[in-house]
Amino acid sequence: MASPSNYSTAPISEFLLICFPNFQSWQHWLSLPLSLLFLLAMGANATLLITIRLEAALHQPMYYLLSLLSLLDIVLCLTVIPKVLAIFWFDLRPIRFSACFLQMFIMNSFLPMESCTFMVMAYDRYVAICHPLRYPSIITNQFVAKASVFTVARNALLTAPIPILTAQLHYCGKNVIENCICANLSVSRLSCDNFTLNRIYQFVAGWTLLGSDFILIFLSYAFILRAVLRLKAEGATVKALSTCGSHFILILFFSTILLVVVLTNVARKRVPMDILILLNVLHHLIPPALNPIVYGVRTKEIKQGIQKLLQRGM
Repeated sequence: MASPSNYSTAPISEFLLICFPNFQSWQHWLSLPLSLLFLLAMGANATLLITIRLEAALHQPMYYLLSLLSLLDIVLCLTVIPKVLAIFWFDLRPIRFSACFLQMFIMNSFLPMESCTFMVMAYDRYVAICHPLRYPSIITNQFVAKASVFTVARNALLTAPIPILTAQLHYCGKNVIENCICANLSVSRLSCDNFTLNRIYQFVAGWTLLGSDFILIFLSYAFILRAVLRLKAEGATVKALSTCGSHFILILFFSTILLVVVLTNVARKRVPMDILILLNVLHHLIPPALNPIVYGVRTKEIKQGIQKLLQRGM
């Protein structure tokens, strides 16, 4: 890929995405499981959204929040995975300058949107278990609408400077991105300018948004656990824990995957580049594929709604 255009001093208008620069022969083998995971993610989230839309019993704030999570997952998958598969199957490596930074914006903003949605869902379970009598007056459809607007607006506004700062850099040299996606640092390293401000802003904004969400999630579940342990009624503890078990599993999985990605990027010199690239791709695919499945398996109302949907189809 070391063509003269890659090292030209003229301004560039597109980038070339090189997945797994050291092991490009893996791409065709890897495309099959990624395709299956992508189809699973799209199908499962679409089924969940249709079920919640058609089943009147699921027209409740908790399931509306789950719908928001599914929408975020679908958009994130569609932003990243089709381009990755196009590279694997058809060698379509070029990506326009504007498309690259749009992808960067969606990836950087939707990740904290998901953590913020988990935070709102944790608060929903906290009110349901710790203040059950006040739940109908606090967690209303209006609350969900306001929380959704806050989730989108907060994270979109605070992460927008990341692609803007990166786009303002002067790209006059290499245009080959050694990644499957337009990750901020992978792109900014190609610029001829100093991108320290870009890197600092991403670090501060990312950890501020994600850190505040996870602190509130931890506090919510700490209060839930304390309240559950005080329940005296027989079986009440198990029932209370089961209502938020799905939430906790997804949050734990989301945070674990995120932690692995962060740690491997910190240890960049010790971890092969191809492993980092694979983890970044999987981070945008595995949680969206598993989120609706976990809810479908663990939530009785959703399971019944899906069964009714399948019966209608037949």
